[in-house]
Amino acid sequence: MLRRLWLAVLALTATLALSGCGYNQFQKLDEEVKASWAEVLNQYQRRADLIPNIVATVKGEAAFEQDTLTKVIEARSRATSIQATPELINDPAAFQKFQAAQGELTGALSRLMVVAEQYPSLKANQAFQDLRVQLEGTENRVTVARNRYIKTVADYNVLARSFPNNLTAMVFGYTVKPSFTVQNEAEISKPPAVNFDKPAAK
Repeated sequence: MLRRLWLAVLALTATLALSGCGYNQFQKLDEEVKASWAEVLNQYQRRADLIPNIVATVKGEAAFEQDTLTKVIEARSRATSIQATPELINDPAAFQKFQAAQGELTGALSRLMVVAEQYPSLKANQAFQDLRVQLEGTENRVTVARNRYIKTVADYNVLARSFPNNLTAMVFGYTVKPSFTVQNEAEISKPPAVNFDKPAAK
């Protein structure tokens, strides 16, 4: 009887200790990070799924700049070749590689849309315009999902670095998680300087 009472007291003490040092909060925020990351991946996949239809529509345009189209196809291939598992958010190097590939795809798509503006038949193509609207909506969803992920990771990382929670993090292996940065993305997304003057027909 005394032994059971002693075990109950130990269990209660351990529960209070874990609760007081942020263990439960780590559990909560870790799940929130995973959920927000899953939403980021969902929106990136939605974007990747749109690209083949966009490429197929643009390919029908005579004399469309093949270099621009090829860059989109190659960027999509690189972005989708990275296996975006839940574990990726615990590997800063892999996360950075994933971010770079997605940033490159964002830039390639941006350039494609800039170039497409120079083709009146594409501007008049309803199928292309519908795809453009879908792409813009998806890019907005990507931004919202990324911002949510950034906020959740920031909350988690503050907890992981704060005393005495950092001791709990050390004991249970809760490491700081990588987040998205804007470094190089503004440069990647910048529309290119393109000369659209076409040579006169001979």
